[in-house]
Formats: sequence, C-alpha cells, structure tokens
Amino acid sequence: MSDFTSVGHDDNTAVMHIFRSVSHRDHHVLELDGGRLVDSWESPDRADIVDAACDAAGFASTTVETRLVFDRALAEQVHDPDYVAFLEGAHRRWVDEGNDTPCAMAFGWPARRFRDVVPKTLEAQLGYYSFAADCSISANTWEAITGSASAAIAAADHISNTGVSTEAAPVAFARCRPPGHHASRDQFGGYCYLNNSALAAQRLRNNGAGRVAVVDVDYHHGNGTQDVFYHRFDVLHASIHGDPAEEFPYFLGYADETGEQAGEGCNRNVPLARGTEATDWFDALDSTLTWASSGGDNGPPPDALVVPLGLDTYVDDPISHFRLRSEHYLELGQRLAEVGLPTVLVLEGGYATEALGTNVVNVLTGYSGG
Repeated sequence: MSDFTSVGHDDNTAVMHIFRSVSHRDHHVLELDGGRLVDSWESPDRADIVDAACDAAGFASTTVETRLVFDRALAEQVHDPDYVAFLEGAHRRWVDEGNDTPCAMAFGWPARRFRDVVPKTLEAQLGYYSFAADCSISANTWEAITGSASAAIAAADHISNTGVSTEAAPVAFARCRPPGHHASRDQFGGYCYLNNSALAAQRLRNNGAGRVAVVDVDYHHGNGTQDVFYHRFDVLHASIHGDPAEEFPYFLGYADETGEQAGEGCNRNVPLARGTEATDWFDALDSTLTWASSGGDNGPPPDALVVPLGLDTYVDDPISHFRLRSEHYLELGQRLAEVGLPTVLVLEGGYATEALGTNVVNVLTGYSGG
C-alpha cells in the first residue's frame, strides 16, 4: 500500500486535483553516466520540490489523505506479467544471492543477432528486462514504482468519475516519481520501471473511454508508451522529442514509425533538433495536438487525453537540449487546456531540479486559467 495526497485547487475555469505518492523518498539508485557509476539524476528531491512549489502556489487549498492498493491486474494489462513479477522480486533475489552492493544492475544486454530467450539467472534477467545502464533496482524501488503507478491510476479514476458535466473538462495531475514513459511492455530504462502514462490511458479505457490520446511532451521520446500501444487502435500515441539520431533512447522515435496492424496511423513522432527554440517547439505542439484531437490518421476523435509531462525541455536542463523557459510552461498549460478533453497530466522528466517546481506550477496555473 502507498500513502497518497489528493490536492484540490479551485480556479475560475478548472479544478486541478493532484495525486502524489510519498513512497518515492527512499528510492534513490545508481546509474552509469560518462563512464562513472553515480547517483541518479532522477533523485527524491525532484518530487519534494514539486510538492513544495504546488503547496506554496495555493494548490494545497484542499488536502485529503488516502491509501490506495496497487492495481496489479491493470499493470499486467500494460506490462508482461513475468516482467512485473521480476521487478517485484529482483532486489530480494539480489540480496539472497549474496550481493552486498545497494543496487541490482545489469552489465550485459541482448543485442543484434542475439536470441530473444528468457534466461534463468538474475544477473542475466537484469539485462533481459532492461535496455540501459541508467536504471538500477534498490530495496525500496518496488514500493516507489507501485506508488508512482498508483498515483497515475488514481488520477485517471478521478477523471472518469468526474465526467464532463462541469463547464470545464476535468483535469488531474499525477505527480509521479519515478517517471514511466520509457518503460515498455517488458523492459525498464531511462529511470522508468512501470509506465505510469500508459497505465493511466489503459485505466481510462477500462473505465469507458472509447478512445484515448497520449501526447508526450518530454524531451526524450516516449519509447515505452509507443511500444505498449503500437499495434492498437484505441489509444493514439504522439511524442515531440529530441531527434533519436543523437538523443536517448536512440533506437526508437523516428518520424516513419506510424503504428502497425490495427494501430497503423495511430502513432506520430515529431523529432526536433538540439537547440530548438520555443516558437518552433510550440508549432510542433499545435500540429500534434490537432492530429491527436482529431483522431490521428485513422479513426474517431478521442474521449480523453493523457499528457506525459516532461519538463526537461527547459533551457537549463542538464541532460537535455531544447530552449523553453519558465514562462513558456504557462503557455503549455493553456494550450493543453484548449484541447477541451478530460485530461490526466503525468509527471515525467525534468532534471533542472531547482526550476522544476516553478515549471510544474506554471503548467498547472496555465491550464487552470491563471
């Protein structure tokens, strides 16, 4: 079980509800960066700074403490059940096998012309179920990732339960940590383990939304979300991101990836060059929102919107290379609100930690009409 806060903020045009887990605080792992094993850029203070900024901005006007149980059955709709079981037990197995280092981490991965077979040993499975060395597993990782996932699920439930009877379409913000949009059906990486945004989209579908659009605005391509929905008609996926020819995750996110089988025409990638300025970025956002809200290249318009909300598009982000500034996130919130769909905002990246709280508050304020 995970501790949650549901925060309501009343504004003239929208009521913003924030769902957040506190179980993330003991999840701080290691990553291989520049040839060195270092503390992860994705650190606990990211979420705490966002929470403090939201509270200071008045989004904590109403607070209700609840406890939610992780919905494993939903997770197994989005992810391979064996993968979910692996994440749950990986650190315990690491310790039981006599390892005394704090984090379980892979050192070998399947590569070209290797076979796609599930190995038996933990050290091999750590490679099989991951795709990057920026993501390890500590004693508290399972609790953190299930808490984060449950925040996204709770936000989706709130949207479904609110409906569209109010003057403004309902909106909720899932302050998730760790993030999730790089997690595919059966691999973790990019600081992501369970795909929070995909879980929110699937929950909306389960709750009755005929079609859901996912529009990812993180600097890095939402490869995991694309993987989950690439063959599906009922969930559109679009991502605006740094060109994978030179940006993580490198091997997915090109413009010619448009979906397959039932999902043909339901996936859109908009890779942009390093140094992209706000004007060009917002042009890409506008065209992408138009594409998504009209039903993509195939099918009817969606009934709900999920936004993997990465703030690493910020000009001073240490691992990203777009040039948005804090004031631009007010505009981002406004443009997302103009879509007019019930919306779940799901926190993803953003590693200029000191500015992250301000940038999140600006999105929420812009969306709320402030």
